[in-house]
Amino acid sequence: MGLSQYNPNEWRLFIDSSKRSLKCLLLHNGNKFACVSIGHSVILKEHYATVKMFLQKLCYDEHNWIACVDLKMVNILLGQQSGYTIYPCFLCLWDSRADEVHWEKKNWPVRQKIAVGEKNIINEQLVIRDRIILLPLHIKLGLMKQFVKALNKDGTCFNYLCSVYRGLSSEKLKAGIFDGSQIRKLIKDEEFA
Repeated sequence: MGLSQYNPNEWRLFIDSSKRSLKCLLLHNGNKFACVSIGHSVILKEHYATVKMFLQKLCYDEHNWIACVDLKMVNILLGQQSGYTIYPCFLCLWDSRADEVHWEKKNWPVRQKIAVGEKNIINEQLVIRDRIILLPLHIKLGLMKQFVKALNKDGTCFNYLCSVYRGLSSEKLKAGIFDGSQIRKLIKDEEFA
């Protein structure tokens, strides 16, 4: 990397995929150095076996970087079953099929351990749960979506959002579907704060 000294604790591993590629980057924690591409494939897909191979080739166990990933990748790294599962959360035992209590029940039991064969865990975990962080943009998108869904659709707050985002369809607004620039615009809006 051209550094006189390398400390793995100063870097985090970013893993992401799109329809076209799977990529691994090293990001410096203080953004003092540019990101370093350490893995890329246009053939391999975002699956457990692929990610396991990537981590082995990168000698992840040696470096033990913090992994900065989206929720789909969290499931892969922790060996969770993908798709519509009963216990999709990696932090708690939220029951995704208990529709009648989703908006009433606030506290779900903490997921104490990650063991193969229990609570939708189908593979050995690739990264320790404490070494995983979520992407900040994904957190903001999720919070914004839940915030808008909880608003009274006839209230002044929702009407203000409609006036700020005139270009968005009412369906997107009601569903809380925003992109990063729209969220930044709202956060900077002094009337909204």
